[in-house]
Parts: sequence; structure tokens; C-alpha cells
Amino acid sequence: MDKYINNKHQIAYNSLELGFALTDLDKKTRYFGTDVPIFHSEIHVIKVIAEHPGIHVGGLADILGVTKGSVSEILKKLERKALVIKEVDDLNLSRYSLSLSEKGKKAHENHMLYHSIVNNMVEDELQNASEQELEFLSNFLSNLINKVKFFNENFDE
Repeated sequence: MDKYINNKHQIAYNSLELGFALTDLDKKTRYFGTDVPIFHSEIHVIKVIAEHPGIHVGGLADILGVTKGSVSEILKKLERKALVIKEVDDLNLSRYSLSLSEKGKKAHENHMLYHSIVNNMVEDELQNASEQELEFLSNFLSNLINKVKFFNENFDE
């Protein structure tokens, strides 16, 4: 019985360590094949612009779940780094249309390569897992994520 409890504790500890390792991986400033450092929040703005060429600030804010002011601040930095192009929208002259510069496209391509490498790490670890094991692990992780989010939102120190 003790071994069973110890295994559960080890899984909890490993889950926490994985969360920290992924956070460290994600928070690190990277260049993504360019000559400028790109922060986590910036590369995800670049990703949304790549997926929605011509998007405007409001649409970007909606997709990212942040304020227009936050998006505007990040866009200023991305423009200074020559990663994003902001042009007056021909259909609505009171807003800007956003697109990626060639350097921004390169950063996006390298960011997607980065995700592909991480995804391959997971696939390699799961290559011999049965369909039942994959279903269990997927459900376990989803449920754990939901419980941690609930705890985070409701735990008052």
C-alpha cells in the first residue's frame, strides 16, 4: 500500500516539475531565427497575426483575451523590432490592419518549428502506448488541469 501512495506522490511531484519545466521553457526570451529578442507574449501575437492576416487591434485583443491597450503596447514593440507592419485599413480608415514583415514571418516559422520539436518529444514518449493508455493519460491531464485552474481561481490565502 505504501508503494501505491508513494507512486501517486511521485506522479504529483513529477506533474508539478513538468509544469515548472514547461513554464521555464515558455518564458525564455528567444530570437526565433531573427536578430531581435522576442518575448513569450510577443511571439503569440505574431502567431495570431500569421493566422489572421489583416486582423485589427480589437480582433487581436478578442482572440488573445486581453485589452486593446495591452495589444497596442505589444504591437509598438513588434513594430520597433520590425516584425509587424501596421497599415490603415482600406475598409475602415479609423483602424489599422496588421500583417507580418518578412522578419516576422521568419520568427513565426521558427516558432512553429519550436512547437513541432516539443510535440515530437511528447509523441516519442507515447509511441508504445496503447489506445487505452493514451485515453487515460489524456483524461488524467485534462481533469488535473481543470482542478488546478479551479484551485487557482478559488484558493484564497
